[in-house]
Amino acid sequence: MPNKKTNKFWGFAKKEFRHIFRDKRTLLIIFGMPIAQLLIFGYVVTNEIKDANIAIFDKSGDYLSQKLTSKLGSSGYFIPTTFIHSETEIEPVLRSGKAKMVLVYEPNFAQKFYKEGKSSIQIITDASEPNTASLLSNYAWAIINSFAIENGVKEFSSSSIDIRLRMLYNPELKAVFMFVPGTMALILMLITAMMTSISIAREKELGTMEILLVSPLKPSQIIIGKVLPYVGLAFTNALVILFLGYTVFSLPMRGSLLLLLLVNFIFIILALSLGILISTVSKTQQVAMFFSMIGLMLPTILLSGFIFPIENMPVILQWLSLIMPPRWFISALKTIMIKGEGILYVWKEILIMLGMIVFFLTLSIKKFKVRLS
Repeated sequence: MPNKKTNKFWGFAKKEFRHIFRDKRTLLIIFGMPIAQLLIFGYVVTNEIKDANIAIFDKSGDYLSQKLTSKLGSSGYFIPTTFIHSETEIEPVLRSGKAKMVLVYEPNFAQKFYKEGKSSIQIITDASEPNTASLLSNYAWAIINSFAIENGVKEFSSSSIDIRLRMLYNPELKAVFMFVPGTMALILMLITAMMTSISIAREKELGTMEILLVSPLKPSQIIIGKVLPYVGLAFTNALVILFLGYTVFSLPMRGSLLLLLLVNFIFIILALSLGILISTVSKTQQVAMFFSMIGLMLPTILLSGFIFPIENMPVILQWLSLIMPPRWFISALKTIMIKGEGILYVWKEILIMLGMIVFFLTLSIKKFKVRLS
């Protein structure tokens, strides 16, 4: 009676859906946490620098140096808050934290600029924060060169090599282009794997799993029935994150939307298979949560390329990152969304994720059978 068995399976799946929607705390975790995390990472966690206080030591005081100072101030990156008048004031300004950078114009700045085609500006930064100092000097260098070109001089540098820099795919270097795909991987991995593992572990902890196993449904149908609601909820989450990324953070969608959704679906199944594997080795909900948080969250943040470039890691960590599912998902997301490439450029990521799904599910079935026996 296949129809009767099918009806029982769908009845079981509907019961799981209703159980999730009755629990307000679960709904808050599934729908509230992703939105909060996305907004936090998008707005707060960023390596961009805006409105940094700087000090100006203008030994020239002519109209050109004042024009350049005004351009720096209107860039959105700098605010000239302090104007100093001697060399001895430079260090106290930086030490007190009133300014992160000091610009020193040489005397007769405009005259040398137009007559000799070469003027000098000294940039002094507070390198007690190396990343900030590096970013500030790079921003200032780019603005000064742009100013020089606008005013008829090739550039301030004396180099004979003409370097023309062009940033593809993200010319404004928006950090949100990196954080949204990474946050998406983190949310889908945690929500899907964690909720699935806790859901199955709860049945074992309460002793209701044995009752389910002696029901007319097969063990595989029970597992599928329990994870099926999370597939729908995770996919809804993915759509919400994509919508927020596109509308709130202006994240581009240059590639195929269909391919993007397919990659999301594959990653959700991968996270579910990990959640099932965790549930087979967890006797309680607390253990399942511990494995999910420690085993998935930290590696996702540290070893997936989400925050730190994989190329900059030690070789052993680069090898370790190869077995991290989010690494391949984030790579595929960036390739499709930001670069606008198609299946020819993400087939490797897709195949690796499919291989991981087969591996985790095979391992889960093997462990599940051992436990049943």
